[in-house]
Amino acid sequence: MLNLKVAIDSNSGFCFGVVYAIEMAEDILEEQGYLYCLGDIVHNDEEVKRLEQKGLRIITHRDLESLRGEKVLIRAHGEPPSTYQLALRNNLELIDASCPVVLKLQNRIKNSYDKGENIFLYGKHGHAEVVGLLGQTNNNAVVFQDFNELETKTLPRNITLYSQTTKSTGKFYEIKQKLEDEGIQVNANDTICRQVSNRDKELREFAGKHNKIIFVSGTKSSNGKVLYGVCKERNPESYFVSNPEEIDPSWLSEGDTVGICGATSTPMWLMKSVQEKLLEL
Repeated sequence: MLNLKVAIDSNSGFCFGVVYAIEMAEDILEEQGYLYCLGDIVHNDEEVKRLEQKGLRIITHRDLESLRGEKVLIRAHGEPPSTYQLALRNNLELIDASCPVVLKLQNRIKNSYDKGENIFLYGKHGHAEVVGLLGQTNNNAVVFQDFNELETKTLPRNITLYSQTTKSTGKFYEIKQKLEDEGIQVNANDTICRQVSNRDKELREFAGKHNKIIFVSGTKSSNGKVLYGVCKERNPESYFVSNPEEIDPSWLSEGDTVGICGATSTPMWLMKSVQEKLLEL
């Protein structure tokens, strides 16, 4: 026995948008026995498997085209207008669990687009939230996930800048400054979710209090990759796992204090399973 002291970060786990979507899904699954969901309800394979066992059926946009007369859950990431138009044509009832923060951002981007502004969106190419945001501009906004993608000499001299809700606040303002240094006038809209951005500071503090950190996240989670990087920077003895079976005992020494934390898409039950596994070592 390694006699580890193991603590779970109380600030880690689902953000309120994900909690809302999963609660809606579970209510309908209990009542109906099955429910279609457009894309993974959350970027965590273990949680998706749990809900699939309850009857959740994950479908793609292509599947949606041939579906008729069913209920379909829109996950927290939100969807472009084309999805709602297709639902009307196919007599589908959309259970809209789009995060309120994302919906507000969609409306702001739509208003900017209607005013003819040059919209630039800092976000991950192809990410579900970004696809929904891009749809508000008829796919005319410029999406970039790194400043180096922008040819600053050819950009309009006046742009409107938005961000995917889960991006780094510091990076957003760094990009704004670099654009202004290039002589571009930037109307910056800080639309980053504070529940997510505050995790950065909280995680740094948490990671510094323990000998070892086990970071629990799905491999598809962009937020997970960013937050794991925060932990690793603060505490080099940080390790990434998607489930308890991935824990390597060689990472640990007798009497270690071990902190468990995770992404906004990591369920608390999964972090508790990791805790149980560590306490058995």
